[in-house]
Amino acid sequence: MSLRFTPYGGADTVTGSNFLIEGSTGSKILVDCGIEQGRDFSEKAMYAPFPFDASKIDAMVLTHAHLDHVGRCPKLIKEGFTGKAYMTPPTRDLAELIMRDSANILRQDAERHHLPLLYTDEDVTKFLAQVELLDYHVEKEIAPGLSIYLRNTGHILGSCSVRIKDASGVSMAFTGDLGNSPSPLLPDFEPIPDADAILMESVYGDRTHPHLSDRVGQLRDTIKRAIARGGTVLIPSFSMERTQLMLYEFSNLMESGEMSKIPVFLDSPLAINVTAVYEKWGPKYFKQDTQDEIKREGDIFNFPFLKMTPSHQESEAIGETGDPKIILAGAGMSHGGRIGFHEARYLPLATTTLVMVGYQAPGSPGRLMQDGAPEVRLGGRLVRIKAKVETLSGWSAHADRDELVKFAEGCLPNTKTFFAALGEPSAERFLAQRIHDSFGVRTIVPGAGETWEITKEGVTKA
Repeated sequence: MSLRFTPYGGADTVTGSNFLIEGSTGSKILVDCGIEQGRDFSEKAMYAPFPFDASKIDAMVLTHAHLDHVGRCPKLIKEGFTGKAYMTPPTRDLAELIMRDSANILRQDAERHHLPLLYTDEDVTKFLAQVELLDYHVEKEIAPGLSIYLRNTGHILGSCSVRIKDASGVSMAFTGDLGNSPSPLLPDFEPIPDADAILMESVYGDRTHPHLSDRVGQLRDTIKRAIARGGTVLIPSFSMERTQLMLYEFSNLMESGEMSKIPVFLDSPLAINVTAVYEKWGPKYFKQDTQDEIKREGDIFNFPFLKMTPSHQESEAIGETGDPKIILAGAGMSHGGRIGFHEARYLPLATTTLVMVGYQAPGSPGRLMQDGAPEVRLGGRLVRIKAKVETLSGWSAHADRDELVKFAEGCLPNTKTFFAALGEPSAERFLAQRIHDSFGVRTIVPGAGETWEITKEGVTKA
């Protein structure tokens, strides 16, 4: 008995997670179905047909609700998928927000570039009708002869790894994205001790973050420097996890007197709605210390100087508030959303500080600014950059090199082969070599479209 595994997205690239698993009996499971991000619109592969027959997929499972893991799920429905889609309860709620927001953005892009619609809000509704909820630590058969088991990865609320097993006991697991543990909000990632092969992410496979104990101090000092410059502080922030972490820390820093009490604007309807999901599920899915804090204090994301601006009118009125002020808005890589409006207005000013708190994909406007570009095209406009650009890598939601190696060690001795994926090629290769050198275990960097056979004896290229 064996499993066959083919990466159709997420190989030699950070985004676009899309992995096909086939059992010996012919059952097919898809792990994730994401959009590739970070390239120019004309180069995106998301409009191409899937390289497999969507109608022949028995079931799918989502590791978490980021767009690069769920963004093409409604397209899968359009191409004939009729099976169940399994995910944790928080992932279901977050995925709905992300996919509906994506449908709106894709519609606008299609109109602007004279392209067909990738999918509509109606397609999102059809996909959600096929969702079946599954919590952590429950074994469930989801296709003939194939079962799954989910574990917490501490990446965002509801994120999970997926271990797939056939009737003979041959198993392969997918980490999705592993969290930067310990998190202020989420439990630490869990190792996977019962898989013959594991595909693991490698976003930061060749780098380390600043020590987690230092990151709050670095955030505090960066904001202090920005306030001293006298201008606006712009934080392009991913709507899930990063925004909630920023709100949580700003609340604590203001309450302790370590941060000036200046206006903070959460200018993202999506992030506002995501925060509500975090408030809904946090009392069950946050780590125990944070659950206890909620019981003592109630709302851990709100504070007196925070203003949420869901409407366009409220967003445009932010400019009427004098400096200094902080604006958190999406998108996290500055490739869309309201942050572009604020960047066009404030980046040409030398008093502005742009604070990067998340991964910036190659080719994205955020990466260009991070790399020192003197001007960047935002929303069709060429914007000159005179603002101070600061990067706080310690706030990444991804595990760094050392944590990834630690995760791999926790999966031994049962795991005979690791695959390094979901990273830039250099990071994948570096992590693969590090794991091999550290533990003597075979580690492979798979290419897109390659098929690998997993057995109890090992892994071979099909």
